[in-house]
Amino acid sequence: MAETNFDLVVIGGGPGGYVAAIRAAQLGLKTAVIERARLGGICLNWGCIPTKALLRSAEVYHLINHAGDYGLSAGKASADIGAIVKRSRGVSDRLNQGVTHLLKKNKVTVIEGEAKLAGPGRIAVSGKGAGEVKAKHIIVATGARPRILPGLEPDKKLIWTYFEAMVPESLPKSLLVVGSGAIGIEFASFYATLGSKVTVVEMLPEILPVEDEEIAAFARKRLEKLGISFITSARVEAIKKAANGLTATVVDDKGKKQEIAAERAISAVGVVGNVENLGLEALGVKTERGTIVTDGYGRTNVPGIYAIGDVAGAPMLAHKAEHEGVVCVETIAGLKDVHPIDKGKIPGCTYCSPQVASVGLTEKKAKEAGYKVRVGRFPFMANGKAIALGEDQGLIKTVFDEATGQLLGAHMVGAEVTELVQGFVVAMNLETTEEELMHTVFPHPTLSEMMHESTLDAFGRAIHM
Repeated sequence: MAETNFDLVVIGGGPGGYVAAIRAAQLGLKTAVIERARLGGICLNWGCIPTKALLRSAEVYHLINHAGDYGLSAGKASADIGAIVKRSRGVSDRLNQGVTHLLKKNKVTVIEGEAKLAGPGRIAVSGKGAGEVKAKHIIVATGARPRILPGLEPDKKLIWTYFEAMVPESLPKSLLVVGSGAIGIEFASFYATLGSKVTVVEMLPEILPVEDEEIAAFARKRLEKLGISFITSARVEAIKKAANGLTATVVDDKGKKQEIAAERAISAVGVVGNVENLGLEALGVKTERGTIVTDGYGRTNVPGIYAIGDVAGAPMLAHKAEHEGVVCVETIAGLKDVHPIDKGKIPGCTYCSPQVASVGLTEKKAKEAGYKVRVGRFPFMANGKAIALGEDQGLIKTVFDEATGQLLGAHMVGAEVTELVQGFVVAMNLETTEEELMHTVFPHPTLSEMMHESTLDAFGRAIHM
């Protein structure tokens, strides 16, 4: 290890960590990143990026097998799961190299190894880059790992986490998915599209529990048409393993039991922060429910130690981590007018088929917060571009404060809504009112016109419905 003294050291090279390091370097801070595995973290290597590559393969497979709907003839497609996985891993490798290049370009020192806080301003590194480094400022960006439930411990053969689910050796004929958050639903969508018989078990009454109830219900109906079975208000009580399959005992909230047989199961019941073996306790860094407690600027209760990303708590999203990294570093650098992150304006996206995206308060949450709301809706089936695309199943929903016209939330299900949602995110950050949105000219023909129509509908002015 050539360099041992830095202005800033980031522990973890995931989306939050490497972005924080680059921004620090831009601001003139002598910066290092310590990473024990691969740069890019879980998101780039085992999460956001490779899953989107898998889902894209499933989407193309689906389109080929429905070519006749578009006046085309392409024969019946077949899925080569080995080739699909290879493409996905290639996408991750390419972006991993891109992160390496960006850090080198910005003169950020990369130290390979595992880090542990050894005292104020000191980090002990074990592994390839063994030694000790010193820094006035230390950002913990160690991410998260799959949550493990008793009785549902992954064995890498029959019971998978997202790690194994991304690199299957073969396509299971049947699959049990435990948990219906974004991770569970994306994998359910992927495997069902390729032909697996998929059953999803969710403890809560509806799938995608963080989403607006109306949007989640719409998504559920579309996913059921894809062939996915859902068992909600239920839990997996026990799993009995066999040589090449398993049987799960599922109990609903009324105590009724049923057995579900499947070749494989995916445990997708959330993630927990990587707070262990970092030396946090010895320095008195406060943690809560498996994550590090911070203020809106990434500062912990211990001067000189910061935390960002999944390890700093929900929402555990890559784009939240990146933004937190920038805010944290600009605070460290003493920039003026640094704004704390507003978690109420962070969009969430689920890339199943159909896609789901949202930002802000759901209708239910808005009412619980005391708002008197105006709600607008516009269906994909009334949009020319959606019909032309053959994607006429979806819904845009907007929630406004009746008193002020403030956009409180936007919720979407349908084709490409993960790309559309950012329009509402910008509007919310600019404190745009319904009047300004109604006076905005949206291009035609586009899916984005439905955003305009949904706003109009909230105030009784929809044109095309």
